[in-house]
Amino acid sequence: MRSERLRGGYGLVLFMIIGTYVLALLADSRPMVALLLFVQTLTVWQALRVSGARIGMRLAAAGVFVLALVAAGVDLLVHDSPLVGFTFLAASALYLLAPFAIVRDLGRHGGVDVQTMLGALAAYLLIGMAFGFGYECVAVLQTGPLFGADGDPEMSEALFFSFVTMTTTGYGDMVPATNPAQSIAVLEALLGQLFLVTAVAKVVENWRPRAWRAAAENPTSGEPE
Repeated sequence: MRSERLRGGYGLVLFMIIGTYVLALLADSRPMVALLLFVQTLTVWQALRVSGARIGMRLAAAGVFVLALVAAGVDLLVHDSPLVGFTFLAASALYLLAPFAIVRDLGRHGGVDVQTMLGALAAYLLIGMAFGFGYECVAVLQTGPLFGADGDPEMSEALFFSFVTMTTTGYGDMVPATNPAQSIAVLEALLGQLFLVTAVAKVVENWRPRAWRAAAENPTSGEPE
């Protein structure tokens, strides 16, 4: 069965997400940005594959993957190509779709196991990464600086701001100067908290101590003869 064959794949998805994050921190040159686009879209495709997403979503990921290859090649030849910004935007949209596919797959699991936890963590990180890349897209595509007097963020700063916003930590050291970044930040904070509520509810609903599971499977075992 597909779920049995691919259920162990969430560990790989999580590893690829962490690898993408590390690459984003190192993406200070055009070749590194090209590599980041490649790994980013490959990560999304793997997440959709493991979660059993609909074929349309997987085809969309494959299309963005091809677009990423083209954008990476163009970026190596043309400095500040807008195609890179649009490709990051498309990949960010897929990063937001992938968590829904993962949560949908986790909802089909009969209980909470290691793969359930890995899948939930992968989905949460994908949301944070999606908004981080989204802020970088806005910085590339809009005319003014994203953070006003502080200028446009580096990729590492965009990711840091994203996870700080999603967890509603709110250090206040970076603040979007104008829309649409301000509205995106509000949306991320709401979505991050909503995901935590639903994910925790799912875990609590399906988690039962071993003794409880044994009692449910053998309801008459504890009754007197």
